[in-house]
Amino acid sequence: MSPEVVVSTHISELSFIGRGKVRDIYRIQDYLVLVATDRISAFDCVLPNPIPWKGQVLTQISRFWFESLPKDFPTHYVSTCLEDLPVSLSMNSRRIMEGRTMICRTAEPIPVECVVRRYLAGSAWKEYKKSGTVCGEPLPAGLPEYEKLDQPIFTPATKASTGHDENISFEKMKSSIGADLASRLKETSLRIFSFASEYAQSRGLLLADTKFEFGAMGDQVMLIDELLTPDSSRYWSINDYRPGHVPPSFDKQFIRDYLLSLKWDQQPPAPVLEERIVSATTARYLEAYRILTGVSLEAQIP
Repeated sequence: MSPEVVVSTHISELSFIGRGKVRDIYRIQDYLVLVATDRISAFDCVLPNPIPWKGQVLTQISRFWFESLPKDFPTHYVSTCLEDLPVSLSMNSRRIMEGRTMICRTAEPIPVECVVRRYLAGSAWKEYKKSGTVCGEPLPAGLPEYEKLDQPIFTPATKASTGHDENISFEKMKSSIGADLASRLKETSLRIFSFASEYAQSRGLLLADTKFEFGAMGDQVMLIDELLTPDSSRYWSINDYRPGHVPPSFDKQFIRDYLLSLKWDQQPPAPVLEERIVSATTARYLEAYRILTGVSLEAQIP
């Protein structure tokens, strides 16, 4: 049985800050509180249909990764336990927030998305097919789509407040935020990707690519936002992977592929998803959690 679907929240006990594409953002004392709804976005549009279980999957996979990281990676993560909030919540607020809420330290976001790729897919494939480069850096000629690269590559992107994010070169990233900080974020992103990729492979998954976001709290730089979720990463089954063939995925690429099959100009309003697409997306997200953690999310959250 699916839990209550949550499209938006109104938590009166917390100070409301704003809504992202997926998360509703609150503040209480020195904490930021992220409530992951069941909204889903693609091509920078929020889709009409919510995806049951999605908010819980995003929060609990992020929690799993934040708690699994080596301690030398500072993060904004504090807890997903509502009892750790410095406020009493009503039964209604608890019902809405349970399983989908992350309590975080506050940090000033650094306006660059730190993307790491190990396979030639998505926007990287589009650029490579056109110019033989990814973020302006040349790759060997003749690679098929979904090919594994010799080494993970760092491909930063701008963080657009409206419209589409845009891949940029590392040189442009250095010009934007400073060479020292850019180099630090690149090194940290590649280290985390290596750690996560090795673990995912031990569970039968390939981590094709992912994006990290960082923030600053004084002189400390830390990981913020979600971490290695099916919204921010591509996960493929090791057993089904073949270069040049679309790999079965455990992420929202399934939604993107469906939308690309429609006559839609990728501008609002987005089309309504068929129920079979909604159900299949829920199944993929839940399966990603089960494979990565070894337990069923449905059994953990009533």
